[in-house]
Amino acid sequence: MYATPATLPDPAYQPEFYRGTATKRALAWVVDVILIGVLTGLASLLSLGIGLYFLPVVYMVLSFSYRVLTLWGGSATWGMRLMNIGLLTRNGERFDLSHALLHTIGYTLSVGTFLVQLLSMGLMLMSARGQSLSDHVLGTVMINRPR
Repeated sequence: MYATPATLPDPAYQPEFYRGTATKRALAWVVDVILIGVLTGLASLLSLGIGLYFLPVVYMVLSFSYRVLTLWGGSATWGMRLMNIGLLTRNGERFDLSHALLHTIGYTLSVGTFLVQLLSMGLMLMSARGQSLSDHVLGTVMINRPR
């Protein structure tokens, strides 16, 4: 746990938890997209090329699965872990399966619609806690992991 239960770090008194998270989040996203792309390529090869006929579907299934499993397993994707950031619930706890699933659904819906994704990115840059649209809906936050 990174914060005491039922609380999240206050950006006014503990800004170090939120400093630079939008940039780190963008870099983590790039790392995750590359990893998912490699997994998609491997899946296509292992299917003897059949996966190439369904490439967008294979990518979406692997992306969704990757995000749910990594968020559930450590409250951060591998890209987030590399950038030393992680997600917390509104109670300051790590993600469980339901939070990982709901956050991934929110992310998937956001990236599927350009204007919604633009709104989400704007919220990350302008809100006090750097929360995306999904974070606002779920009450979750992205913080710098304490060392």
